Amino acid sequence: MHEFAEEPVEILSEVGADGYERRKVERFRDGRLGWADEKHEVGGTGLGELPVPPLDEINAQQEFVASRIPDREFEWAWGQALSGHEHPASGSVTTIDHR
Repeated sequence: MHEFAEEPVEILSEVGADGYERRKVERFRDGRLGWADEKHEVGGTGLGELPVPPLDEINAQQEFVASRIPDREFEWAWGQALSGHEHPASGSVTTIDHR
């Protein structure tokens, strides 16, 4: 996990069939959660402007560890972000985790 307070330590993205993010939750070192969807950007979080690369391409970058997560885990994180709850950065459930 990196030491930059302004950068998320965990990024969870819901990606559409076209490869673009539909929803995103970012977890920060201090427990803050930012989120974005096609109409909202909260806590400095925004959707990517380019399609999300395949997981093997993301994992080829030394600073990331990427994996698929079950829908229910994303929905739980999404609900936490929308409700404004803070969540300690654990690195346990992740789509893209900054090393």
